[in-house]
Amino acid sequence: MSSKPLGLHRREFSQGRLDIDDLDKDPIQEFQRWYDEAEKAGNLDPSAMALATVSPEGAPHVRMVLLKAIDERGFIFCTHQDSPKGKDLQSNPAAAITFYWPELERQVRITGTARWLSSEENAAFFSTRPKGAQIAVLIGHQSDPVEDRKTLDAKFEEASRQFENSDVPPPENWGGYAVMPATIEFWQGRVNRLHDRFRFSRTADGWSLERLMP
Repeated sequence: MSSKPLGLHRREFSQGRLDIDDLDKDPIQEFQRWYDEAEKAGNLDPSAMALATVSPEGAPHVRMVLLKAIDERGFIFCTHQDSPKGKDLQSNPAAAITFYWPELERQVRITGTARWLSSEENAAFFSTRPKGAQIAVLIGHQSDPVEDRKTLDAKFEEASRQFENSDVPPPENWGGYAVMPATIEFWQGRVNRLHDRFRFSRTADGWSLERLMP
């Protein structure tokens, strides 16, 4: 580990600036533009996002997941419905998402409400997965304990032989959650920590927009 105190690991942000006139009136379109620019800037996985949920006991949980789609349904990611995150969202559908793209010194924060997609929608997402990834969904519920790597590999090989010459059926307990955004905040790093921050908030008439203090 570096001998430098953690508080001294800092750098100035100088890649860009953000003014209110730079923003599309539709935050979803603005997000898509930022996503495309992050990909062009060389980010290896621009779809990676931190997803925060709250357990029935009120404990916060956060983990990295992948954005699978964004459309009129919201920001969509996939998981087992009976995974820890799925159980959290069944109890409390409130969710928060953060994207961070260091190449552009940008961050996007989303808050909203999640809903489980229909069987037809989930089957469509499942069909886009490579066969190996489809099989991985079937061999155990996400976050269940497993004895060792050998056991995990054996389960995968057994299922691979089972479906060697056939399609993998979509499981009922796997699919997508769509987080319908209530707020979307765009953050652009600036020198002296005077960052540019703008928050869109959903209203009955569309979206309101305000600049925030750094």
